[in-house]
Amino acid sequence: MSTQGRVLVAMSGGIDSSVAAVMLHEQGYEVIGLTMKTWDYANSGGKKKETGCCTLDSINDAREIAVELGFPHLILDIREEFGGHVINHFTAEYLAGRTPNPCVLCNTHIKWDALLRRADKLDCQYIATGHYAKVRQENDRYIISKGRDTNKDQSYALWGVSQESLSRTMLPLGDLTKPEIRAFAEKKGFKNLLSKSESYEICFIPDNDYRGFLKRRVPGLEEQVNGGDFVLEEGTVVGQHEGYPFYTVGQRRGLGISLGYPVYVIEIKKAENQVVLGTFDALARDGMYVGKLTMSKYPDLQGRKVDTVTKVRYNDQGTPAVIEQEGDTMKVFFGKGVDAITPGQAAVFYEGEDVLGGGWITRSFQQKPPFPTAVARK
Repeated sequence: MSTQGRVLVAMSGGIDSSVAAVMLHEQGYEVIGLTMKTWDYANSGGKKKETGCCTLDSINDAREIAVELGFPHLILDIREEFGGHVINHFTAEYLAGRTPNPCVLCNTHIKWDALLRRADKLDCQYIATGHYAKVRQENDRYIISKGRDTNKDQSYALWGVSQESLSRTMLPLGDLTKPEIRAFAEKKGFKNLLSKSESYEICFIPDNDYRGFLKRRVPGLEEQVNGGDFVLEEGTVVGQHEGYPFYTVGQRRGLGISLGYPVYVIEIKKAENQVVLGTFDALARDGMYVGKLTMSKYPDLQGRKVDTVTKVRYNDQGTPAVIEQEGDTMKVFFGKGVDAITPGQAAVFYEGEDVLGGGWITRSFQQKPPFPTAVARK
């Protein structure tokens, strides 16, 4: 065994995870590559060819890297676990009138757990991934922080990784930029990695038609939810929608309704089968409640108001906010209105570059004065 230790590397077949494995191999770690099979897209009935980490081509690409460098490569079938947790959660959230984030759920509750279980069987001290983020130990806590490449930073997706998991996690790309990683791959002669396009759609919906996926997943769904009302905030009915699960807060396109001015989905009311519409200004909210918390840097913030920058979606730049923990819920006050706070999405709290923690948005609210003085109201 290497004096550096043995590390199990999650290899999707893409450039990032492949470079992570190569770097660790060159640093003297005993690397074992592992590709996880999460989903067979043919089972979803979609029309587009499957792409991303679940394809045979991706598995073969990962294996070729391992063979060339002389370390083992394994395939782990987690389709049953993935479908039973991620897919069922995805479907249930839409049926509850929320908008899920399956990639965050998969990262933190499926892939990390699967990696660690297999790492234990293989006597691996560490696991590693190709995420653009950093992990460090500070006193008795393991803390996720932003990757150096601000355009690729993926710390938002890792807030739910447990302390036990972080204690064994390596993130080799945290101090690198995408151009540096591409240059590394080119130098090593991995030209097939350079030609790959990056996939941004949900892995089990590569045609990006989540409506079609839900219809196939839940027989009779259209008949159950079709024909509800589009309403304005004061309750005026302005049209009929195709079913509340087929809309999300902040949506403008695809509403099939014309009122003479731009309107957006500002709320979904499952019980009434109503989709509430309003102007862009009506999307803004002063705060939100966040549940199912995982707090990494400070495990207990009960009775404290803490300044943060809080993200409400993956590509959000973040907004200054005061957070206040009330039991298992975090109440978040923004210094200015934040648009399209969407129940079901992840909220992540930052202190500088560090992830304090995160959770799942349950609902937003409008806050009457006085506002928390720690955040300037504009």
